[in-house]
Amino acid sequence: MVAFDLLSIGRVSVDLYAEQPGVSLSEVSTFRKSIGGTATNVAVATARYGHRVALATRVGDDQFGRYIGHALENTFGVDPQFVATHPTLRTPLAFAELDPPADPTIIFYREPAAPDTEIEATPELVAAVVEAKIFWVPASRFAFDQSREVVTSLLRQRASLLPQRASRHTVLDLDWREMFWVSESEATSRIEPMLEHVSIAIGNRKECEVAVGSSDPDTAADRLLEYGLEAAVIKLGAEGVMVATTERRERLAPFPVAVVCGLGAGDAFGGAFCHGLLEGWDLPEVVRYGNAAGAIVAGRMMCADDMPTAAEVDQFLQERDPR
Repeated sequence: MVAFDLLSIGRVSVDLYAEQPGVSLSEVSTFRKSIGGTATNVAVATARYGHRVALATRVGDDQFGRYIGHALENTFGVDPQFVATHPTLRTPLAFAELDPPADPTIIFYREPAAPDTEIEATPELVAAVVEAKIFWVPASRFAFDQSREVVTSLLRQRASLLPQRASRHTVLDLDWREMFWVSESEATSRIEPMLEHVSIAIGNRKECEVAVGSSDPDTAADRLLEYGLEAAVIKLGAEGVMVATTERRERLAPFPVAVVCGLGAGDAFGGAFCHGLLEGWDLPEVVRYGNAAGAIVAGRMMCADDMPTAAEVDQFLQERDPR
């Protein structure tokens, strides 16, 4: 089989964005529909750069589930062969209240459970995970029993072969979603052991605190690298992003932008980060490119629909940071 450039695994939903920003949900009259979820958005963002991408998740046997499969393949260029259908659980919905636009509220409908918490490790999925150039895993996968067991097994099988395969990356998106966890201590106990199976970890201060017990960027980077990671990428908000390896440590400034919607910028960063890895760029350049992609999406309304192309990111960089 031909290896995917990126295979991401995790949450998917039908997202409904309020088209009236700055007002409460009770005053919203219309919504715009798309697909979403961290793993989904990163897959879409990476596919925008022309890479061969697949998403592993599960949807309901309903109209929304069929919409997701169709949109992934026909609108976003993401291979849906690992989007399985659950016989009883419904496809989740997520409503975005843009009040305020820079810090939206997301209302999840995932009851009694979401299909993506019951992903199954088919032989075809295992083979694709092992062969993928990048395997992207959000840490929220470990909040659900079946999902945790399946993803842990996939990580272990992939990690056992990584030393034999050049230019392969396993990225753990530290992805702290409080509503999915009983407590922070539970999250720490489940996320931290996974660090020994990945090559890169990406997270903000809070996510690093949950994963390794410190929100201080340098301390968090030191603790992450102790697990043998090739790199730790710490998002610092208005201060930019720090990339750390055992040999070097560098902070990359953000690109200021008028925020239209606070959702999706981190996933845009993730997609651009994957693009840079696949192109073989130096890590600081990868992060710079990710910062630019994140800024572009922060200045747009949607997540998946508004992920930038390489031409858009290149133009943005030429205008904002010519070199």
